[in-house]
Amino acid sequence: MSYHKMLTINYKTRNSLISKLLEKENIKEVKKPSFFSKLFGKKEFADIYFHSGNLDEQSLENIKKAKKVFVNSQTVHHELLKKFQENLDKVEVLYPSVNVEYKKPKEVKLAFCEKQNIDPKKKIVFFTAKNFKTSGVKEFISIVLQLSSENYIAVIEGDKKQITNLRFQLSKINVEDKILLLEDYANKDDLFLASDIFILPTYSKNFASNILKAMYCKCAVFVTASNPAKELVDIFSMMESPDDRSMQFKVEALLQNKNDLKLIKKQNRKIAKEYSLANALIKVEKSISTL
Repeated sequence: MSYHKMLTINYKTRNSLISKLLEKENIKEVKKPSFFSKLFGKKEFADIYFHSGNLDEQSLENIKKAKKVFVNSQTVHHELLKKFQENLDKVEVLYPSVNVEYKKPKEVKLAFCEKQNIDPKKKIVFFTAKNFKTSGVKEFISIVLQLSSENYIAVIEGDKKQITNLRFQLSKINVEDKILLLEDYANKDDLFLASDIFILPTYSKNFASNILKAMYCKCAVFVTASNPAKELVDIFSMMESPDDRSMQFKVEALLQNKNDLKLIKKQNRKIAKEYSLANALIKVEKSISTL
């Protein structure tokens, strides 16, 4: 940016886009209030506010006082319009951005299958999340175990505690040839690149950025209709609920029809490329250049 007017930003969750913006000379983070300034001082509000998560009192105050607000979905935008009962021109939708080093999925998959001793001809159906329960791991397992096709392996990745717990639960049924459990996998992006289908039967109402990551890595995806990430997928990829009964048939159809799967993967990659970190930066810079 050529101009050097100092701008302050505030956010709920720091991500790679915010880190990039803070590298710029004319953008700094608003000072977090100390205990005393909270009691006696005047609150400082940022020029630019990045909102994510719940609309609590503090968020609403930050939104009111900011000159420019970025929200990460149309769903949140509509919520804001309802709350404020007025058209807020300063609010803009900025979907989460993808910051993944893209490598040829085929090559990544071959290397992964060799390492894990999996037949590379099998399709990989993937699940990963920070919180297994709210992201629907139980529902994911139920979907994959109902598949009649032999042409797949399900991969579940998570932290040690959740995987240990899951391993114990699954030990009661014999699923070793169907489900591979990975704990704290070093290069998670490679798992997205190696996979063919990513299913997230989530209960969470916060934008599931893993859906965007999976699309960017050329996966077919499925996500619940109550999650804002559904705004980026087609009707076929939407689950009515975490335990949507049609899922078994949809996944089965993709496993059986190579061409359909290929087409969906290609389309998803094309959509997600628009939301690269580089593109998000350009969009934000253009948007705040008028402040």
